[in-house]
Amino acid sequence: MAQETFSKEELSRYSRHLIIPEFNIEGQRKLKAAKVLVVGTGGLGAPLLQYLAAAGVGTIGVLDFDVVEDSNLQRQVLFSTDDIGKPKVLAAKERLEGLNPYIKIVTHNVLLSSQNALDIVKDYDLVADGTDNFPTRYLVNDACVLLGKTNVYASIYRFDGQVSVFNYTNKEGVVGPNYRDLFPSPPPPGLVPSCAEGGVLGVLPGIVGSLQANEVIKVITGVGEPLVGRLFLFDAMNFETRTVKVHRDDENPLNGKNPSITELIDYQEFCGFSSNKEEDVKSLSVAEFLELQNSDEPFQLIDVREDFEYDISNIEGLHIPLADVEDEVDQIVSDKKVVVHCKAGGRSIKAIQLLEKEFGFSNLYNLSGGIDAYFEEVDAN
Repeated sequence: MAQETFSKEELSRYSRHLIIPEFNIEGQRKLKAAKVLVVGTGGLGAPLLQYLAAAGVGTIGVLDFDVVEDSNLQRQVLFSTDDIGKPKVLAAKERLEGLNPYIKIVTHNVLLSSQNALDIVKDYDLVADGTDNFPTRYLVNDACVLLGKTNVYASIYRFDGQVSVFNYTNKEGVVGPNYRDLFPSPPPPGLVPSCAEGGVLGVLPGIVGSLQANEVIKVITGVGEPLVGRLFLFDAMNFETRTVKVHRDDENPLNGKNPSITELIDYQEFCGFSSNKEEDVKSLSVAEFLELQNSDEPFQLIDVREDFEYDISNIEGLHIPLADVEDEVDQIVSDKKVVVHCKAGGRSIKAIQLLEKEFGFSNLYNLSGGIDAYFEEVDAN
């Protein structure tokens, strides 16, 4: 492999790295030659991407399928108000290229799935997982293990953060633990809310994402000891940290003594989630819902968003946050049409599936696109 070279401008830019005796030009060459895939451009991905780009990682893959929303800006400092409505990967690419024009940004404006993960991950040296849901975490982990890639993991929730380095092969050829060694099975659906449902302190992902970037740089350059076989825990509320050991598990279905998983599986099913697709529930378009509102047909409207979302704006539905649906089921009628909505449709589908499965409702309809689509339609007219 040809040795990476630098222009005078690059040498000037990275000079603070170059004068570190343990890092120097060799460390910078390794960064320039590296290809890193960052999965997720949210709270963790924002600082992670910026520091990897600034450090001079030669090729950075940016994977996300979402668009920038106003609520993102409380913590996703990669974006600005002008980016609202843009695909996140494109907004990220523009920002990162402005930060460092000497690197290559590759965008993947897709939802990572069992069908495309291996094809995407295989082109990178390592993966940094900044996702916020269990199905994708297991998917990223399994793809990395099957392909022999290091997975630099981090997660955040409210005031708490975690960081670790999974599936790392040391100089002796020994492979470290992976995510399944730490969490052999996912928690029951709904037990651990997402950040959208449970919240997160805005500064926390900046702290944890920076620690994640630090581990990526260490893995690439070989400088220091990566966080292998250890899980770093950070409590921002009390400013406490601790590190717990993680060991290889002989029962790990991926690379234990008797592996049973040799290809990517259905991770929604594995984590106990239904497909969560709109075609799996009855639905109404905004236009159909407006017709229903203007008709004489009786119906009940239920809003399953959080309290603060309802306070910001609502269309006067009965307010039952998703986490409280089972406890408040007696408020939901069964003798007329019930329309359930959230911000964009995802949580209302979960609510309907839960109510149909556990309580036998057959009169529930999802409002397609949620309250966002409703106001967009109303404003357009």
